[in-house]
Amino acid sequence: MKKNLLCLLLIAGCFASWSQSSRNNKHEVKWNIASTIFLGSVEVGYEYLLDGNQSVGAEILINDSYNFGIGRDAKDFNTSSFLVNYSYYTGAEKNNSGFVISPMIKYRTGNYQKSDLDPKIDMNSFILGIGGGYKWNFSDKFVFGPYATIGRNFSSKVNDEFNTAIEFNAGFGIGYRF
Repeated sequence: MKKNLLCLLLIAGCFASWSQSSRNNKHEVKWNIASTIFLGSVEVGYEYLLDGNQSVGAEILINDSYNFGIGRDAKDFNTSSFLVNYSYYTGAEKNNSGFVISPMIKYRTGNYQKSDLDPKIDMNSFILGIGGGYKWNFSDKFVFGPYATIGRNFSSKVNDEFNTAIEFNAGFGIGYRF
């Protein structure tokens, strides 16, 4: 956890230094506030805006539970995930807002243990999927909106434990552009 926090601070410092040299708001930092409030996990990310309709991004998900835990306690998950995506925005104003479609690749690492008596399940796996949502943009600085993703998990151990290979995630993101 301390290593993840240190990594986040280093990434934030890099983005802050980039913002000093670039004043055309090509960078966005974001946070899934709903996931933190309801699940106790932290999802933070960065998006680089390529043009008015496209971006590439990366996210770190700390305490990432499988499919909202599928009725299991989130504290039983000791996992982190790293996600990269490409986003295409359909907004007519060409300011990276409106409906968004976002293919993604995610890698989860860590383990899951239902109780101290149960064996630990290795959660290391690749997930390939697509997301969608809507993003509002105010003054080309503040952004927010709901989104959802659906993906296919490629770990047979994980799929056997949770009886499904399909993962669903949703959230409400808030962000700042600089």
